[in-house]
Amino acid sequence: MSVPRSGYTLPVFACAAAIAACRWLKQPQPLARVEVNLLEPDQIVEIAIEQVAGLKPGMALAITRSDPGDNLDLTRHTPLWAIVEWGPPDQEETIRLIGGEGIGKHQADGQAAIYRYARRLMQANLQPWLAADQRIQVTLVLPAGRQLAERTSNAAFGVVEGLSLLGTSGISHPLSAPEQLETFRAELQQKRQQTDHFVFCIGENGLALAQSLGIQPATLVKTANWLGPLLVEAATQQAKGILLFGYHGKLLKLAGGIFHTHHYVADGRTEILTAHCAQAGLPTPDLQTIFASATAEAGLAHLQTLDRTTGSHWVEQVYGTITEAIDARAQTYIQAQADWPIQVGSMLFDRQRQIIARSKTATLLLGQVLLP
Repeated sequence: MSVPRSGYTLPVFACAAAIAACRWLKQPQPLARVEVNLLEPDQIVEIAIEQVAGLKPGMALAITRSDPGDNLDLTRHTPLWAIVEWGPPDQEETIRLIGGEGIGKHQADGQAAIYRYARRLMQANLQPWLAADQRIQVTLVLPAGRQLAERTSNAAFGVVEGLSLLGTSGISHPLSAPEQLETFRAELQQKRQQTDHFVFCIGENGLALAQSLGIQPATLVKTANWLGPLLVEAATQQAKGILLFGYHGKLLKLAGGIFHTHHYVADGRTEILTAHCAQAGLPTPDLQTIFASATAEAGLAHLQTLDRTTGSHWVEQVYGTITEAIDARAQTYIQAQADWPIQVGSMLFDRQRQIIARSKTATLLLGQVLLP
């Protein structure tokens, strides 16, 4: 069996584009590749440059294309642009980073979602190309970022209008490859020695939110998209209960029997939401609106609008049945593969990080996993 191929994270490609554009400002010439010091790990790699050109005197544009390796990553082959221009004499920072089109913004303050590692990477790799008195302004652009962000749960964590330049390392390990499942299983087995109740979170943002609610860290398990196999693993390890805690746009897939939640494997979110709306008795025109929604979040927003304007309780009714369906589907999934009684509850939150629904079993399980 071939070993899954690692790639690089988005900040690395953004940095490579910025290096190429900066070098064009210093000496206009074609560049096929540039070297990037990843910092984390301490390694220098070559990144292909798709295009580089001057836009006007003192301004250049370079383009790279994302390669995350053997990951089921929606940013695969996504172009990243860096527009670099000389900074004004009164610019305090040597390197000023600006989030352009497709780079997400924090809803709370409007700041670009360019995180610490990406900023460190830019500073370390661009500084050597600048003289002591030179200043540059770097505008990063993800042309497809706004569109791709609609397929993520970024908005649930306060990042809107695009994707984040997120990461703590330059290497994109194949976390979505089947081999990585063994790592998650090993973590669960280790935590089983400390607790017999688990809280499953798909990603880092869910883990952070769970901790902020006072859930015991020892119970938290990151699952990525491997919810099905890890539900079975928990039963095999004879755990007593699992609280599925996550963004509704991900977890509602389980209500439709989809237990690997990556969109490359299966989707059906709006179809599942529409079916539960129909079961609850939502009028046909509203069902058509839900079904035509681009995202599950848009569907939820429509239900919330109906509740505000008509005094109805559609969110409570629809998502109440969804959480109970998630619990029932998960129980059936586990029982088909592991002969062990285990409680499963589900708790869902929206893009404002507000809990919108929890099943009856989730309420019981929450009492078992909160800090004293």
